[in-house]
Amino acid sequence: MTPDTTPDKTKARLAARLAPGLYVTATPIGNARDITLRALDVLARADLVLCEDTRVTAKLFAIHGISARTAPYHDHNAAEMRPRVLRRLEAGEAIALVSDAGTPLVSDPGLKLVREALDAGHNVTALPGASSVLAALTLAGLPTDRFFFAGFLSSRQEARRKELAELAVIPATLVFLESANRLEAALADMAAALGPREAAVTRELTKKFEEVRRGPLNDLAAHYAEAGPPKGEIVIVVGPPEKRVALCAHEIDAMLENALARATLKDAVAEIVSMTGLPRREIYARALELSGAK
Repeated sequence: MTPDTTPDKTKARLAARLAPGLYVTATPIGNARDITLRALDVLARADLVLCEDTRVTAKLFAIHGISARTAPYHDHNAAEMRPRVLRRLEAGEAIALVSDAGTPLVSDPGLKLVREALDAGHNVTALPGASSVLAALTLAGLPTDRFFFAGFLSSRQEARRKELAELAVIPATLVFLESANRLEAALADMAAALGPREAAVTRELTKKFEEVRRGPLNDLAAHYAEAGPPKGEIVIVVGPPEKRVALCAHEIDAMLENALARATLKDAVAEIVSMTGLPRREIYARALELSGAK
């Protein structure tokens, strides 16, 4: 029999019960070593670990020698699982919540559980750690003092373009998640709606084949149109709009006339709004006047 060489302090720590409550725990986004000592401690001592996919979490547990009890908690079973979890919290258990990768609740299930746990008066604790959003911001080389996380854009082009038109006027760096198959189309729509902003496409962050490709949006769109969909998880970071100087009515009219000559009134208005940051109602009214004058 192999002798137990675990230090006494470690044994005592693992034997001690966690305080009751829900522990929202970040896990690695790629490199299995990117997990905090506190997270390992909580995951090892929790009465139950709720996983987006128990198979994914089992691999992480095997690497770090954790044998905690797990149960699935995802979009398809959340409504059924939440009452059970809340009853266990009421009984005084310590329950950890993890996603497949990164920080739970950021484009992952868990928000309703956290809200209902708080409403029921249970303690909710965040264990911060890996995040693809923050990792991408760190590597992009773009302003980080103000950023807006937009998550996944719509898969339908018309809806995606509408979303981008709304985001165009936000005076901050934009962060998107995107699938490989939609990357080229999304970048092309970003270039059309946001203009030639500097951007970065980050892929497989913290993994062996990590890649960051930087450049203007139109150049990035052209690259992936030629190269095809890349492999891996993707985060896109787009720089903020340039500070615009005030435009006179004559300059706005010239921009509108140019846009109207090659696009529908609706698309022309969206283009000028994204370029100038002026109210859509104002640009639309002027576009109608110019269209009627022709």
